[in-house]
Amino acid sequence: MTGGAVPIGPALVAALLGLTLAGAAVLRLSGLGRARAILGAAARATVQLGVVSLVIVAVLRQWWSTGAFILLMYAVASVTARRRIGAGCPARVAPLAIAAGVAPSLGVLLASRALPATPLVVLPTAGILIGGAMTATSLAGRRTLDELRTRHGEYEAGLALGLLPRDAALEICRPAAGQALIPALDQTRTVGLVTLPGAFVGVLLGGAGPIQAGATQLLILLSLLAVEAVAIAIALELLVRARARTEP
Repeated sequence: MTGGAVPIGPALVAALLGLTLAGAAVLRLSGLGRARAILGAAARATVQLGVVSLVIVAVLRQWWSTGAFILLMYAVASVTARRRIGAGCPARVAPLAIAAGVAPSLGVLLASRALPATPLVVLPTAGILIGGAMTATSLAGRRTLDELRTRHGEYEAGLALGLLPRDAALEICRPAAGQALIPALDQTRTVGLVTLPGAFVGVLLGGAGPIQAGATQLLILLSLLAVEAVAIAIALELLVRARARTEP
């Protein structure tokens, strides 16, 4: 291994295949899900990373291509989040929630010059923030719709007490939707003790000192908290308003 890079060769292929098959076998034997879910995810990741590895240098040469790639990531994240939320999710919810979280935060990072305005820095940072917003939106959206379905009686009771449809829905959905922020909170609370996240390691491998690497990771983690909090709040509000409009 040179400079921290993973060597490409038969050993890597064997390790990747072994880990993928082991995960699929555990999923199948434990009854937790279908083995092909892991197999499909691994195959997609391999193809997608292979393509990105081939085009990323060209993408980073110009701002227009960097911007186009960021928009592609945003579009894919929006489609994925909407699909994960499931039936009953209006088409605008995921795109608006993700954009509302990512755009202001990325704008603040660039305007304050806390983030160097170069394609090499902006592209991966935008990808991290979009990915975090996608996950938070998916979790918050699914939990919101689940609560509205399973606790319909409590919702009706709120209406009977005189609450407006939006307020009645928020009363039962807020706690569940708020749990979507727990992974980001746990990651931030345990950083350096349980995990050494990718940004920290990447900056170190790039030749920077540990203090600069720590500052970079802290910037990413706190940005993610802001991004995901906004995405969750917007997803919850839009889904509850959509439900309120369908009430007779």
